[in-house]
Amino acid sequence: MSQTPETTGGPGAARPTGARPTGATFRPDADEPLTAILVRHGVTPHTTSGAYSGGGVPGPSLSGDGRIQAAQAADLVHRIGRKIWPDVPRATEIVASPMVRTQETAAAISRRLGRAVVTDPRLAEGHFGEWEGLTADEIEVRWPGQLREWHESGTFAIPGGESIAQTGERLATAMDDLIAGGPGRTVVVVSHAVALRSVIGTAFGAPASQWHRIRIAPASVSMIRYWADGTSEITAIGIPPEI
Repeated sequence: MSQTPETTGGPGAARPTGARPTGATFRPDADEPLTAILVRHGVTPHTTSGAYSGGGVPGPSLSGDGRIQAAQAADLVHRIGRKIWPDVPRATEIVASPMVRTQETAAAISRRLGRAVVTDPRLAEGHFGEWEGLTADEIEVRWPGQLREWHESGTFAIPGGESIAQTGERLATAMDDLIAGGPGRTVVVVSHAVALRSVIGTAFGAPASQWHRIRIAPASVSMIRYWADGTSEITAIGIPPEI
């Protein structure tokens, strides 16, 4: 005789428990994870021009296309726990970097989910120091070879800024606090390309020198599930917002 799976949580978070969904990380127990939905902000004028836009300055704002992308990302986030990944609790929390572009992206998600946005400065993009607002070609002219070293070593610090590993250390403290807040929740984390690469790379157990190999497109959505014992599952990386 078939049985109806149990559900946990309130009406907004109901989902089946018991058997693990197909393809999920092996677990020898029924412990529930924290689910983090990682969203990069939509495009800005710096994104389209190729200029490096870090966490040391508040701007720029989203462009018109970026606002459309933010709305599309919000729709995608809204579908998680409903039409896609129905085994995942629906998102009830939103936390975002303080940068203008992430706050605008988070506001679109807030309107779609009906949830308030909490700002965490630790989710800001890497600090690009003297490279802020410059393109890769401009950086190469003034600091030959250093841009490649910054990406590929993971430990080289930008003049007046951060190394990729330092950005990762900052993001790790923010993610640890979310995990410590309790299992069975889904939190939307709105941040930036380098910052989110560090979160995903850390979940993979990869060194900072390899994080540049992870593509995080504007307004893309990724998802990681974290258990209290330190286990993590990379569920999705870089889903385009218009899917």
